[in-house]
Amino acid sequence: MTNSEVVSLAKKNYMNNYAQAPVAIKSGRGMILTDEDGKEYLDFVSGIAVNALGYADEDIRKALLEVLDEGVLHTSNLYYNRRAAEAAAKLNELAGSRQVFFCNSGAEANEAALKMARKRGSAKGKSRIISFRDSFHGRTYGAVTLTGQDKYHKGFAPMLPDVQYAVYNDLDSVRALMDETVAAVFAEPVQGEGGIIPADKSFLKGLRELCSQYDALLIFDEVQCGIGRTGRPFCFQHYGIAPDILTAAKALGGGLPMGAVLAFDRAADIFSPGDHAATFGGNVAAAALALVVLSKLDSLCPHVETEGAFLHERLEALVLRHPDRAAGARGLGFMQGLVLKVSVPAVVAACREKGLLVCSAGHDVLRLVPPLIASRSDIDKAVSIIDEVLSEFKD
Repeated sequence: MTNSEVVSLAKKNYMNNYAQAPVAIKSGRGMILTDEDGKEYLDFVSGIAVNALGYADEDIRKALLEVLDEGVLHTSNLYYNRRAAEAAAKLNELAGSRQVFFCNSGAEANEAALKMARKRGSAKGKSRIISFRDSFHGRTYGAVTLTGQDKYHKGFAPMLPDVQYAVYNDLDSVRALMDETVAAVFAEPVQGEGGIIPADKSFLKGLRELCSQYDALLIFDEVQCGIGRTGRPFCFQHYGIAPDILTAAKALGGGLPMGAVLAFDRAADIFSPGDHAATFGGNVAAAALALVVLSKLDSLCPHVETEGAFLHERLEALVLRHPDRAAGARGLGFMQGLVLKVSVPAVVAACREKGLLVCSAGHDVLRLVPPLIASRSDIDKAVSIIDEVLSEFKD
């Protein structure tokens, strides 16, 4: 099929809830994706921060073939499976957490974390949850309530009760809401969809102190910024400030749907049998790929930290080169944003025409979240294309 044939078929049969680019991806290798028409793209989206190892990774292929040869893709949670148990042990080892719950997505992980906070709080007279403006935690009802962006709430009111929003990186705004009725504070160490905004260390430190003072859970949403994306296995490790609960997904499953909730000491043993479940959680195939991803973080993280700093420097140079079209660069590792003064969708489309896949974050940020294997030459090529697009941009 051609791109246009796939697009036409999809438009006839999909619900109208995506604004998709007219590109149908057919294959990939390394950092390069190829569409149904044979056009190649340098990928700096990685399935929205999912495809950490790029495409056609040999260890991913071997792990998946091994599962297929054994003949069991799914067992349900009525039984154990070796790969999920090993993946949970590796996550606890990397994070310093104690217990893991597996699900299928970041939204599901945040739903589980929300239930944990409410269950623990119910015994202590605590029901209120503090989240942040410009946050993003997913599209399910609890997760979208936690999301501090009005556009995601429109048409779906009423939201869940007892959720309030403070201002990100403004500790005083949290203090103004904090009291003994707060069950948990949800925060992204780097706000993703809100515009690639890293937390200040003093802000996270203050959240930790407030949650400890008021016996509330500190919950870090690392769905996008975790699993090596910022140059550490988990983003909180840059700050040296541990949460009580951490949610992860995206890159964890190596391209297959997988989410996880990690419970640290203060949140251990909240759930009892029957409190929560996910039929596909810890799926054999997804867990097998998770083991591959997690096994590579020791070698990938130093690469991401070094090359992410290089990417950030190149983006800052673009800002100096195009002061009328770019306002700044921010981010950690391979989670970088270029703040634009011109139309982000137009820049995304122009980059795609020139063979580079990038996407947006917030209303004015060009987001770059490449596979964690991206090389310096890949970065040079990507930044060169963005430079060219900005140079040619028509106001």
